[in-house]
Amino acid sequence: MKKLLVANRGEIAVRIIRSAKELGIPVVLAHSSADKESLAAQLADECVEIGPPQVAKSYLNQEAIIAAAKSVGADAIHPGYGFLAENAGFATLVENSGITFVGPKGDTIILMGDKAQARSTAMAANVPVVPGSQGILRNLTEALSAAKDVGYPLIIKAAAGGGGKGMRVVESEAQFAKEFEVAQREGLSAFGDDGMYLERFIPRARHIEVQVLGDGENVIHLYDRECSLQRRRQKVFEEAPSPALNAEVREKLCASAVTLAKSVNYRGAGTVEYLFDDHTGEFFFIEMNTRIQVEHPITEMITGVDLIREMLHIASGRALRYQQSDIAIRGAAIECRINAEDPTNNFMPNIGKIEKLQWGSGPGIRIDSMLYEGYSVPPFYDSMLAKMIAWDECREEALARMERAIRETKIDGLKTTLLLHLKLVKDAEMRAANTHTNWLEDWMVRQEW
Repeated sequence: MKKLLVANRGEIAVRIIRSAKELGIPVVLAHSSADKESLAAQLADECVEIGPPQVAKSYLNQEAIIAAAKSVGADAIHPGYGFLAENAGFATLVENSGITFVGPKGDTIILMGDKAQARSTAMAANVPVVPGSQGILRNLTEALSAAKDVGYPLIIKAAAGGGGKGMRVVESEAQFAKEFEVAQREGLSAFGDDGMYLERFIPRARHIEVQVLGDGENVIHLYDRECSLQRRRQKVFEEAPSPALNAEVREKLCASAVTLAKSVNYRGAGTVEYLFDDHTGEFFFIEMNTRIQVEHPITEMITGVDLIREMLHIASGRALRYQQSDIAIRGAAIECRINAEDPTNNFMPNIGKIEKLQWGSGPGIRIDSMLYEGYSVPPFYDSMLAKMIAWDECREEALARMERAIRETKIDGLKTTLLLHLKLVKDAEMRAANTHTNWLEDWMVRQEW
């Protein structure tokens, strides 16, 4: 790999640039006009503007990104997460242009990145799945018929989606038509695809995922993460490993993820996501994310593996550098997503200039951030500003370390979700790990902000 083009923005662009530089790979940032003053632009060796602030004309503009890569002589593109990271057509276009796509091949993304196709693939590999529809749904008549077979309550999901976009919980047939159309619009807007599928909704499940790495032949797992604390289907707070799993269930869950990834000759970093019922010990496959995840740092903290570095090695044509026996869990890690939202005002999005920035630091603390003093946060994109990660020898100590780091942090100039995370890490029920995917929203109703 002679030169890498990063086709993304924010903290993940910064993260990729850092690992690439450590490997001695020159890095070019493809950015919109709104991001020319970003931290990623300052850290990259070169920058190329690919369009105006609107994502459809910049970060989703496939032809502009390919042209940018060719103009600077980049022989590889890392898509990060979101935007075009799970777009099979883009991955294929990159490869057909003679450029390496840092991730799985387009055919694999079709099988696993598309949620409807992934269900079929999982069933063929004897991986348990949540009862749901078969194939991709694009019109209301088909969807209503499928909904009767699945049963209510159910959840509508964008087949090409992720990150909680294009998802709607429906309690009855009377709500279905409206919610299906809303989910389709969201899916088309966020991912350029209005394909949907349906799943039975399990109200008190935990959301647990397994990190995998593959080189096209061999696959290993890097254990599990729990992402049950969600608001409006968006993950807010993650930890690794899950406090809900015993050793026997963890082994079965992780083996299941490896079996699935091997069945499609998976290449790169991926995440196999499950719903887990801690009363019965059952787990059900729900989707695979064929990209790096926002929450990947907590896996790095408990395993010592740099996942971005390994993605770059694999994309360069090298075999996996780890065997499963090399991977072990050490300690516990917590991640708080810090968003530009005001929790005291119904999480209203907030933009502004960073007047003062002081991060909590010290032993076991990691900050993945797009911020610097004097930076004006643009209003056009996702509200996530940074991720604060705390590691320690056990979960209780990691939570205490996180609380200390949050209290040390000061971000002046806009409102953030730091207050939410401070309340969370102090909450007795959360500390006891008595949570599920609906727990956070119920908890927030009871809070005094």
